[in-house]
Amino acid sequence: MTIESTFLEGVFTISPKRFGDDRGWFTESWNADRMKEAGLDLPFVQDNHSFSARKGTLRGLHYQSPPRAQDKLVRCTRGAILDVAVDFRAGSPTFGKWLGVELTAANGTQLLVPKGFLHGFVTLTEDVEVQYKCTDVYAPDCDGNVRWDDPTIGIDWAMCGPLPDEGPQLSAKDAIAPLFADVASPFRYEAAE
Repeated sequence: MTIESTFLEGVFTISPKRFGDDRGWFTESWNADRMKEAGLDLPFVQDNHSFSARKGTLRGLHYQSPPRAQDKLVRCTRGAILDVAVDFRAGSPTFGKWLGVELTAANGTQLLVPKGFLHGFVTLTEDVEVQYKCTDVYAPDCDGNVRWDDPTIGIDWAMCGPLPDEGPQLSAKDAIAPLFADVASPFRYEAAE
């Protein structure tokens, strides 16, 4: 398992090793001991699984505020997505900066999105399944979101391929999400020691 930091402090890509033969392959997608050795001691309590039928389905940008904030470990188990994390920690040197990583069923790469970050993804193929582990259960009263196309963030959702001409398919909630500047972040940056 390869665990690599990114320019966004606390965000990691995780690439499990695959062992294959003529039958297919095997991978260990999560190992608490290996993660702990890398300084990531995360008590996951909920697994989520989403299916998106259409290419260009966009989910996000979402967060869950304290006291029910969530770390998420995201992987694509069918098809492909562009997975995005945005620093939403007030006072962070990378506040408002984003990172996009292509996660596919073929590459097996995962993205660890910690508390204090917005999260979203867009599907790059038809019939996409995404699974992610969370360190807290869903709490509707702590649920929040920010506009996917906020110009101050400037996410290039088409960096791995164009969006549909009619734009992405959005939920009603995501279509009316507030702008980044109109949401007071419930997260505060604390520098790593």
